[in-house]
Amino acid sequence: MNIANCSKCGKIFARTLWDLCPSCMKELDEMYEKVYSYLRENRGSTIQQVSEATEVPVRIITKFIREGRISIIDSPNMSYSCESCGTPIREHHLCDACRNKLTKEWKWSMELEQRRREAAEQRQPSMSYRIKDRLLDRHSKNN
Repeated sequence: MNIANCSKCGKIFARTLWDLCPSCMKELDEMYEKVYSYLRENRGSTIQQVSEATEVPVRIITKFIREGRISIIDSPNMSYSCESCGTPIREHHLCDACRNKLTKEWKWSMELEQRRREAAEQRQPSMSYRIKDRLLDRHSKNN
């Protein structure tokens, strides 16, 4: 039996897919129902308006959106914050600018690592005897 502590209240419970005990999971489902019902009737609301009307924290509403439990396709004013810079976004975890920056930094890091490997290979003495070296040795012996 897999036992865990609830990530919200700390109670011990038999682990499920979520790290929440049954009572906290029920509370989370009730929050979801409030948000979902409110959005069905108020499609033009912002995330702050939904939070104020339902008394569900913005971070929980954002979690519902990211998990795919709530779709904001039909809610043109709904957005949530980029995890890096806080810019309002409607999909993913990062805005385009932060994703591009992260991609550039990753590519730069990979190029740097490749250069380091190449430099290390050049510093190590060669274990193989190249054909060019053989020809030079022959030429120097003959002269």
